Amino acid sequence: MTMFAETNSLSRPKFSNLLHSDPNLSSPPDEDQNFSGRHSSASASPSPGCYSGDSSPYNMPPWNQTSPYSKSPWSRASPAPWADDSYPHTGLICSLIREEGHIYSLAASSDLLYTGSDSKNIRVWKNQKEYSGFKSSSGLVKAIVISGDRIFTGHQDGKIRIWKISPKNPILYKKAGTLPRVKDLLKSSMNPNNYVKVRHHRNSIWIRHFDAISCLSLDADYGFLYSGSWDKTLKVWRVSDNRCMESISAHDDAVNSVVAGFDGLVLTGSADGSVKVWRREVLRKTTKHTMVQTLLKQDCAVTVLAKNPEGTVVYCGSSDGLVNFWERGKQLCHGGVLRGHKLAVLCLAAIRNLLFSGSADKTICVWKRDGGTHTCLSVLTGHAGPVKCLAVEEMSESSAEDRRYVLYSGSLDKSVKVWRVAELAPEVQPGPGSDVLDGSEPSASSHSSSSYSSKRY
Repeated sequence: MTMFAETNSLSRPKFSNLLHSDPNLSSPPDEDQNFSGRHSSASASPSPGCYSGDSSPYNMPPWNQTSPYSKSPWSRASPAPWADDSYPHTGLICSLIREEGHIYSLAASSDLLYTGSDSKNIRVWKNQKEYSGFKSSSGLVKAIVISGDRIFTGHQDGKIRIWKISPKNPILYKKAGTLPRVKDLLKSSMNPNNYVKVRHHRNSIWIRHFDAISCLSLDADYGFLYSGSWDKTLKVWRVSDNRCMESISAHDDAVNSVVAGFDGLVLTGSADGSVKVWRREVLRKTTKHTMVQTLLKQDCAVTVLAKNPEGTVVYCGSSDGLVNFWERGKQLCHGGVLRGHKLAVLCLAAIRNLLFSGSADKTICVWKRDGGTHTCLSVLTGHAGPVKCLAVEEMSESSAEDRRYVLYSGSLDKSVKVWRVAELAPEVQPGPGSDVLDGSEPSASSHSSSSYSSKRY
């Protein structure tokens, strides 16, 4: 299946299918805590999930949670036949089945995998085994960004939490702060000019998100962290001192995704259907971001943005199941549309010439870019719920002649699947003429499709 560029915009039906879980969970009153990794003896079979289609993200039923101090609810399924390093094909390595919450965020760094869920726990995995973890006192974990020995997590309660790896014991993670800092909140609260009007005629201090943080992006070269929120704003944080430099009223609806890190440009995607490009100017004591281009304006929600590591291609997933892309020359020019999903595209990950797209249709498309043309190499199946997050890294045995990658996919079926992807290997096909790779396991239970009712991701 080869993708050809389309230059004309297409009319797309409105789509409001986002499964949203905002459980009213109880949490211990004490501070955010660290807990060491534990091996699990739980069954590999996931418990059947009950997904809600309630239109309000604030009226979801409570979910029973497992204490992070009890035995881990994760388990590792038996490796697939192609888990052997000598096997060249793309396919499933193993599944991590979780019973304590939907998986909303992933981040990979070297041999470590970080997973965030609606249980408020961030767990750390090494070689597909539980290694460590830490717990937030509140807030569903919607985004994870790694910067050296620090981990930034964005939460449903509108806060960014900072964690550091202990220099004496790499298995221990300690909370290093919260954004915005308490002293900055106190200082700002003294000045009436620091208050801005928010929804329902309320006022709030401008350095604080008053709604869920939906996305984070780090510009490591310049030391800026960007946070997008359902409060329609984009905030800029200086990593060196954790100070909020700027707050931008970016969109007319929730900011669902942000991408930073090339030539001072920052891209934002929103539930209002637009993708905007902002140019950063660093002043003496602050920053100034000016909108320089609107890449896309459509009826359906923009759900996710991603760029390849070289910063030459930008991708945009939407709630209509399409992936638009722009190629970067002197400016960003529309390159075409990728059609591989039946429902909303919820997550994207790019590495070298490969793009991975995860969807509410429970599948992952693997795309290969050759010039301006994208070819769908395969479709990974096996998740019993929408694929909410992706992370990818190149494998150690990868070579210039035979690129191999490990792909992590988190789902609202409460599981993480670990895939091997071989760029040059022939496709694994379950039947003649099929381009679907079946990553399901005998123990995996199926769930009925859920109705989605929000543009907020």
